[in-house]
Amino acid sequence: MTSPTLLHTVKELNDWCNESDAPIATVFTMGALHAGHAQLVTYSKSHTPSDTRIVATIFVNPTQFNSSTDLAQYPRTLEDDLEILASVGVAAVFVPSTSEMYPNGLAIDSPIEPGAVGEILEGKSRPGHFLGMLTVVHRLLEITHANYSFFGEKDFQQLTLVKEMIKQLGLPIEIIGVPTVRDGSGLALSSRNRRLSPAAFQKALSIPNAMQIVAEAFSNGAQKTEAEALGRKYLSDNEIIDLDYLEICAENLLDKPSETNARVFIAVTIAGVRLIDNLKIAK
Repeated sequence: MTSPTLLHTVKELNDWCNESDAPIATVFTMGALHAGHAQLVTYSKSHTPSDTRIVATIFVNPTQFNSSTDLAQYPRTLEDDLEILASVGVAAVFVPSTSEMYPNGLAIDSPIEPGAVGEILEGKSRPGHFLGMLTVVHRLLEITHANYSFFGEKDFQQLTLVKEMIKQLGLPIEIIGVPTVRDGSGLALSSRNRRLSPAAFQKALSIPNAMQIVAEAFSNGAQKTEAEALGRKYLSDNEIIDLDYLEICAENLLDKPSETNARVFIAVTIAGVRLIDNLKIAK
């Protein structure tokens, strides 16, 4: 197992990128890595030219957190993260400081406004979150010299906005979504899962079940509100009462959902840990 090149500054990264003309694919993370992140790397290696160099980044971006407590509690496991990235063969890992990413202070400088897509679901619940996300993703895409960049579909709204940013700016970068990785019970892998107590983890297993109930009802002809109500009742019956949203949206998040163009989105807080997920509704 070859250790990836560890880079800490934009200059180091730029020098590394210029060592070869081979294309570069990126996987952006905030650390606390798990099998889902490893799958992003594996997927990127199988969906790019054979000479592509894979760069992973680890940076806990302060401008996309709405709570200083949530930012402080976000898991930081750098040594374990580097072992995971080495095991899946990334060429380099960029681990910048906050001052390296924000040399002029923590100013949000998003190249586009999130617009209507950024005002619903996570955007409604976490004002400013997507502006901070787009700011850091745009900067990372620039400084990594990315030709391809891979994002997990668990953060589907984020993926949608990043694709729109690339389209609006006309950047020659291919943004590729990677299917959500789940454990044996169907729960989406998340860095936040490690903050769940055993009892809270058992409650979290209701999330994929609720989405499946909504999806099946909607695909079988139930109205949007009726299907969503069934999911909310299931969560309530399983003592999940801190529900932020459970909603059926179209794939582009704005059109009216239909049986062949719909996805279930959910956000709940369990024992102080906020979890999001989504599920494509298949007819």
